[in-house]
Amino acid sequence: MTTNADEPQPRPRRRAPAGAAVLREDVTEAIRAAVFEELAAVGYARMSIEGIARRAGVGKTAVYRRWRSKLHLVLDIVSALAVQGLPAPDTGSLEGDLRLLYEVTSRALRHPVASQIIPDLQAEAARNPDIAEALRKALREGQDGVASRILAAAGERGEVGPGLDTDLALDLISGPLYWRAVVIRSPKLPKGYLGALARATAEGLKVL
Repeated sequence: MTTNADEPQPRPRRRAPAGAAVLREDVTEAIRAAVFEELAAVGYARMSIEGIARRAGVGKTAVYRRWRSKLHLVLDIVSALAVQGLPAPDTGSLEGDLRLLYEVTSRALRHPVASQIIPDLQAEAARNPDIAEALRKALREGQDGVASRILAAAGERGEVGPGLDTDLALDLISGPLYWRAVVIRSPKLPKGYLGALARATAEGLKVL
């Protein structure tokens, strides 16, 4: 079989340059998991790239290929929490939606790792504005996105008024549970607390 020299020939497949970094997703996820474990174990101040790499079972270069410092690593992971969000409850009532939101949020805040990491990062945030901003987004924006959808659904059902002060309403929804779980770190919620909180919050929102 002969080929015409004037016909275009297929291009050979290009190979990736030798030594090119291919960022495997399983390695990235292992590093992210190691960051949470390391934060819970030693705190941000004592956390190191070496310790993270050791927990993840990778070399330091694998971490530095993805993040240039432990600050950028923590900022990336904490900021990612904000966009994950929580599923918006859809129980058909304001009180029911709030109760479900509080149950999910309470479990998340009382997770052993979260209960260690959040207070430590809050202390670090007082000294580092970048961490303060990332933590604010992670703790507030995700929660507020769900709470806003709860309020919108309640408005469509006529359970809250059209002139509702949204900022005040969001503070009312999120404040008490964070106060209990994050600020004073109550070891155990009183029996029936979440249900009572949902009822009281729903009634408060109706008169705002």
